[in-house]
Amino acid sequence: MSIVQNAKTTAVREQVSEAEWQARVDLAAAYRLVALHGWDDLIFTHISARVPGPEHHFLLNPYGMMFEEITASCLVKVDLDGRLVMESSNVVNPAGFTIHSAVHAARADALCVMHLHTDSGIAVSAQKDGLLPVSQQSLIALASLAYHDYEGLALNEDEKPRLVANLGDKTSMILRNHGLLTTGRTPAEAFLAMFILERACKIQLLAQSGGAELVPVPEPILGRVAAQLNAVTVGQGAQLVWPGLLRKLDRLDPSFRE
Repeated sequence: MSIVQNAKTTAVREQVSEAEWQARVDLAAAYRLVALHGWDDLIFTHISARVPGPEHHFLLNPYGMMFEEITASCLVKVDLDGRLVMESSNVVNPAGFTIHSAVHAARADALCVMHLHTDSGIAVSAQKDGLLPVSQQSLIALASLAYHDYEGLALNEDEKPRLVANLGDKTSMILRNHGLLTTGRTPAEAFLAMFILERACKIQLLAQSGGAELVPVPEPILGRVAAQLNAVTVGQGAQLVWPGLLRKLDRLDPSFRE
């Protein structure tokens, strides 16, 4: 860590609570993991997380920084309108927060919102039938999946009510002709939901590329898998996976913690 970066990290950490600092570290880790999996789209998507506490404040990536560069201290704190609530030399993309602010405002449980433009996600979002029940991964995603039709770049405030209505109480959403969105109580939950949804999309495209007729999972089985996942993860869900992912990041590049 450079002297300048060390001073910046210390300055931010001294201004925030321990709970907020942990939220910053986890969110920065989510950005690094997205980059590690090759899901980033240069600087053009976002992951947001609510700051612990009574205020409706949120953390977002600085506009112009690559996901592989994100650190805990560089994250920008904004309100629901995307306005800075903590001094920062960084700025956010107001348009990029449109989708996120809508979900955060409507869903108290959506403390983290991840929106990505992955190749596989966009490809499936452009298919009329969307995600098909052709893999175990798809069954997990389909258990809590919504769709929202494309209305252009996410700049229109009028789109928010329709997006929120379409999402309902679901964990994940396929944005038609656009990409994927997942929610969670933590960055860990949003990341795991995205990992499963993105992988389901990729598997579907691979299966379709073979040209053979696909075998859908029978209807009676569809609802079982999501419930069984809870048993497989011994009730811990994303929290069982997250520590290992953080250890992996620490081995590769622990600077996300700065």
